[in-house]
Amino acid sequence: MKLHSLSSNPGARKEKHRVGRGHAAGKGKQAGKGQSGQNKRHGHRPGFEGGQTPWFRRLPKRGFKNVNHIEYQIVSLSSLEAKFDANAVIDFEALYQSKLARNKNLPIKLLANGKLTKKFTIKVNAASQNAIKMVEQAGGKVEVI
Repeated sequence: MKLHSLSSNPGARKEKHRVGRGHAAGKGKQAGKGQSGQNKRHGHRPGFEGGQTPWFRRLPKRGFKNVNHIEYQIVSLSSLEAKFDANAVIDFEALYQSKLARNKNLPIKLLANGKLTKKFTIKVNAASQNAIKMVEQAGGKVEVI
């Protein structure tokens, strides 16, 4: 047996029925679409409700989407205290390795949740004023990059 001699079993592959090709073809004249009407001619878009006001226009509109909003990954001081040793330089790679930062595409913001006793040098995209004060009181420094 060779590759060129292979073929499907009889009846395994059915030919596509060609509609609208005359009476003799079996699906002529109205081509299986019934009598006249919208669905025979052109159909309608998704979400069309027959002229009734569609649900996406009936629902109330609330709020707005700020185009300048930046979504940050949040890192708290208490989590840094637990994961890192004193005098550590904490940047994005260190946070990613310690699984405090999960997404490589989002910037990181430092928040002042918890207490800080160790001295760190922290490089983040944003930090709250309280977080910066707490790090500096512990003897470290925050670099906003």
